Amino acid sequence: MSRELVIYADESEKNGKHFGNFYGALIVRSTDLLSVTQTLHHRKTELGLTGEMKWTHTNASVSERYAQMMGTLFQLVNADRVKIRVMFTQKRYVPINLTSQQREDEFQILYYQFIKHGLGLAYANTTDELLRVRLYLDQLPDTKEKNARFKAYIAALNKYPPFRESQIHFAEDQIAEVRSHDHILLQCLDVVLGAIHFRLNDKHKKMSPGKRRRGTRTIVKELLYREISRQIRSLRANFNIGITTGDDGERENRWKHPYRHWLFVPTDSKIDENQGKKKAP
Repeated sequence: MSRELVIYADESEKNGKHFGNFYGALIVRSTDLLSVTQTLHHRKTELGLTGEMKWTHTNASVSERYAQMMGTLFQLVNADRVKIRVMFTQKRYVPINLTSQQREDEFQILYYQFIKHGLGLAYANTTDELLRVRLYLDQLPDTKEKNARFKAYIAALNKYPPFRESQIHFAEDQIAEVRSHDHILLQCLDVVLGAIHFRLNDKHKKMSPGKRRRGTRTIVKELLYREISRQIRSLRANFNIGITTGDDGERENRWKHPYRHWLFVPTDSKIDENQGKKKAP
C-alpha cells in the first residue's frame, strides 16, 4: 500500500430543488497518480477535447466524448486506482437550533464533515506506518482569511482520535487550493458531481418557458447522466443515488467501496414533508 493518498475535492450546487450542498472527492494513491493522470490526459487528447471539462459545458458537440471520458474514469475506479465520494443534503431535513455563526459558516462546516467522515479515511490505513494525505481543493469561494481558517481546521484533524489511532496524517503544507483547469481529476469530478445534482434535482425534466419539449442540452445532459449512472451500477447493482450507500455490515467498506454517496442529515433537524422527493430515482 502506498504511504500517501492524494485527494482532489470540489463543491457544487448549494441550493437545488430537492438536494443541495454537493461535495465530491476523488482519491488516488500517490504511486498511481502519474499513471492515472496520464491515462486520462491521453484519453482526453484522443477524443479531441481541448478545453476544460465541466458539467456546465456539456452540449451536443461534447456529450458523447464526455461519456467516453467517464468510461475511462470508471475503468480506473473499477481497477481500484481511483475512489469517488459524493456528499449532499436534502431539503426535507431542515437543521434547527443553529447559531448565526453556524449559518454563516455552513459551507465550511459541511465540507469539514465530508472530509472527516465522508471519505472513509479512518479505515484507509491497515498498517502500523504513517499514511500521509495530500488534499487539493478546487478554489474556495470565501475570503483568504476564512479559507485559511478552514484549512487550519482540516490540519487539526490530525488530532482526531480515529485518524491519530490509524496514523492518518494530513500534510499541512499540502492542503492547498488549485485550479481545476490544471487538474484533469478535478475536471472529471466536476462532471460526475454535476450529473448527480442534475438528476437529483429533476433538471432532466426542465423545459424553457413557452416550450412543450425539452431543449437539446437538457436531453444530452440526461444521456450523459445515464451513462454515469450505468457505470456506477456496474460497480454496485441497484445503486440508489439519493441515499447513503450502505456499508454491507462492515464499517471498513466505507473506505473499501470504490464509489459511495452520503446523504448528510443534521443530528438536530426536523422533517419538512412539503420538501424533497417522495421516491429517489
